[in-house]
Amino acid sequence: MALEIIGSGFGRTGTMSTKLALEALGFGPCHHMVEVLGNPGQAVHWAALARGEEVDWADVFEGYRAQVDNPGAVFWHELSIAFPEAKVIHTERPEDEWWESYSQTINKFWMHRKGLALPAEVQAVLDSMDRILGQGGEAGLDRDSAIRAYRRNNEKVRDTIGRDRLLVFTPSEGWDPLCRFLGVPVPGAAFPRSNARVEFWAMFGGEPAAA
Repeated sequence: MALEIIGSGFGRTGTMSTKLALEALGFGPCHHMVEVLGNPGQAVHWAALARGEEVDWADVFEGYRAQVDNPGAVFWHELSIAFPEAKVIHTERPEDEWWESYSQTINKFWMHRKGLALPAEVQAVLDSMDRILGQGGEAGLDRDSAIRAYRRNNEKVRDTIGRDRLLVFTPSEGWDPLCRFLGVPVPGAAFPRSNARVEFWAMFGGEPAAA
């Protein structure tokens, strides 16, 4: 099975809601960080990528119809080449809102990850993510550096992916733009909303006490 949808947006841009929406529209299963954390068989692929090795992308995403969020989003350009028929959904939100969410979740997690009892395969996933964000070990990113990386990625996606293949999407827009882009009917159910801060930290056993 080849990927039909590639997600190129950073984490904390509504990627979990987008995953749930794509699965509701029939484009599941959709790869996401939660899939990696719950599937030990994924570890070998991301460990290899963290070492700078090449992988067979068809093997990495075997059984998945779509991909959003990290760590797959780190490699959106490579995936767009490996799966030339796949459409690209680029999730975004206003950069100040993104930083507020990112700083209290992914960036904070990164700053404390060495002190957490994480399996080696999870550390390998995080190491592969460092390739795009340049998180800088336990230091994390300051606001200006993070927003520069965020802008750079947003601009690169727009400059690289053809307009007929790309949807720049904010999940708060709901079903209409997503369904038009994918050529499917709008469901009767409400658009899914998920992955608030508390849900993020629940995946890792709770939020660190230190700021």
